[in-house]
Amino acid sequence: MTIPPVITDPVYDPATRHSALDRFFLRLIRDPRDLPFVYLGLRVSLLLIPMAVLLYMPFVTGWIWWAIALVYLWINNITLKGPFGLMLHCTTHRAFFKKEYGLLNHYYPWVLAPLFGQSPETYRAHHVGMHHVENNLEPDESSTMPYRRDSGRDFLRYYFRFLFTGIFTLSFYLFGHNRKKLAWQAIRGEILFVVFCTVMCFVNAPATIVAFIIPFLAFRLVAMAGNWTQHTFIDPQDPGNHFTNSITCINTKFNHRCWNDGYHISHHIDPTMHWTEHPKFFLENLAEFGRQKAVVFTGLNYVDVFTLLLRDRYDTLADHFVDAGGHFTGRKDELIAFLRSRTVPIPFTHDEELPTAA
Repeated sequence: MTIPPVITDPVYDPATRHSALDRFFLRLIRDPRDLPFVYLGLRVSLLLIPMAVLLYMPFVTGWIWWAIALVYLWINNITLKGPFGLMLHCTTHRAFFKKEYGLLNHYYPWVLAPLFGQSPETYRAHHVGMHHVENNLEPDESSTMPYRRDSGRDFLRYYFRFLFTGIFTLSFYLFGHNRKKLAWQAIRGEILFVVFCTVMCFVNAPATIVAFIIPFLAFRLVAMAGNWTQHTFIDPQDPGNHFTNSITCINTKFNHRCWNDGYHISHHIDPTMHWTEHPKFFLENLAEFGRQKAVVFTGLNYVDVFTLLLRDRYDTLADHFVDAGGHFTGRKDELIAFLRSRTVPIPFTHDEELPTAA
């Protein structure tokens, strides 16, 4: 696709009319564009908290317990994990509630996030304190650079390394870069989550496995698969360039459900850019996306890209590629070769400074 695409992803309509309940919540939050986050938080609170409590109740047994467990797992890991996780991502970069209601900013990471298997504070420490600072380059402990990024085997190596050593490498990084407060916050959150799950296993092990441990394993898998996909297509000559070490996915239902998270290039360019502003930024800078040969897909979400990579379906990826610069018009084989060249392992230099973002 070479012509500028029509964007169907969500943007903010300032003419939106608000109900009385909307106006009440708008008094609490910093940005009216984030009003949907209030209702998602209420939805999570009213659905998952009561079901989690019921799983621990001694009078809930047999097929009723299993029915609640299966519904909980479906809602948690299929229906709400993406929207909640990306809402937490947005509110991690931009404080949600106003300063006078600042205590409420702890509700999502400390009360709701553990239901999705997220230990409090570790996501913020990892994502803001390390990942955006290092931009997927060598010091980034979650860097995808040294892996073959269309290999299922390499992805499993990447996932299990993070699963078993992530908190340790993150802590060493933060202490080593004199970010001690973030380091202790991450360690505290991880320890408290592990201790909580351990104690609750003695109360009711099956309920704890369903309510917290399975969501924990699922979250870490989804988080690392997401980061893997977002930083799959990297220019080995300029791995620090935001345009050439991330991808963008446009015109997909995923962006409506998950707050335009498909716009990962512009998110790295400006991590504080509001989620409703990414489509406009993309269109305004389409020429630069084309000049830089940025990898942009239309009609695909991260799951699509991830599975197509592991199936070696570069032909399908090429069909959805937005060739904003017209570099590959009528040359699909060259486009496929280009995409393959962006997934080869990039060895760490250790003693040589990598290029920085353009």
